[in-house]
This record gives sequence, C-alpha cells and structure tokens, in this order.
Amino acid sequence: MKATGIVRRIDDLGRVVVPKEIRRTLRIREGDPLEIFTDREGEIILKKYSPIGEMNLFAKQYAEALSQVTGHIVCITDRDQVIAAAGSGKKELMERSLSKQIENLMSERETLTATHDSKKFIPVINEQQEDYTAEVIYPVICEGDVIGSVVFLSRDTRANMGETEQKLANVAAGFLGRQMEA
Repeated sequence: MKATGIVRRIDDLGRVVVPKEIRRTLRIREGDPLEIFTDREGEIILKKYSPIGEMNLFAKQYAEALSQVTGHIVCITDRDQVIAAAGSGKKELMERSLSKQIENLMSERETLTATHDSKKFIPVINEQQEDYTAEVIYPVICEGDVIGSVVFLSRDTRANMGETEQKLANVAAGFLGRQMEA
C-alpha cells in the first residue's frame, strides 16, 4: 500500500474526508459509490464501486454476441474503464481508462454516431493508438444514473455506423441498465 503522508480525523458523525489529491488521482467524483473492506491487519480499504463491473462475465458474453452479429468491435464500459470488449483489437481496449471526452459524453447522457473524418469522432480510451474509422456510443442508465456505456467501433474505412448499429447499441444499453436494476 502506498503511503501518502496525509492524515485526516473522523468527525462526530463517523465521516472522513478523502483528500482532493487522492480523489483526483483515482478519478473519484462526488456521489461515486465506494466499497468498504477490512483486512486481517485492521486496515480499512476503500474501493471505487462499479455496478456494471459486477456483471463483467455477462457483459463480456453480450459484447461477444453483438460483435459476432455486427462484425464490429464492441466495448462495454463502466464510468472509468472498458470492462468488456469483443472483436478484433479487444486486447488494446480491455481494462484501459476512458478518455475525458467519453466521460463527458456519458455525464451529459448524450449518444454519438461518428466517422473518423467527422469533427464529432472522439477517442474511447486514453492514448488511443488504434485508428478507428467509425463509432457509436450510448450511455447505460440505471435508476436515473449513468453507470457506463456501450460502444461500437470499426477500423473498416467502408464501415458506416447507421440506424442498425444505433438501435443495437440503444437496446444493449437499455438492457444492461435494466439488468442492474433487477
């Protein structure tokens, strides 16, 4: 465990403030859920909770099914990283941190359909090295909160993310959101 040299006191309601530097480094925002663990040495461990990450095996199978049907790369993300990916190039995407642009898109609850030459195209992950030519992004909403996104990507210059991909991404995002509510 990494020592920070920061000490905080517990207030009369049992609260402790997580320092801004640590929140920024770990990308913890106001309202983010945290899991609380203890270990045998008496340490308290706070871990950022990803509701959609709880169903990563299901998300992986769903992404694989969508990829087989569409022929595109399919990613399912939580608010911070890619939790499931299928299709050619999935290794470059798995467990990578999301770009600021896609985080902002999710925060605004917006959808995106774009090609690489359009000005709307955004990178999915930080330091994206792959050159994708088309994308569709839909937020996953659970109980009114954005918990992730469904992303379709293509490297094929002839690929056109049209109404079919938009509807599939919309259905997938809606289904995942409802699964989390159940």
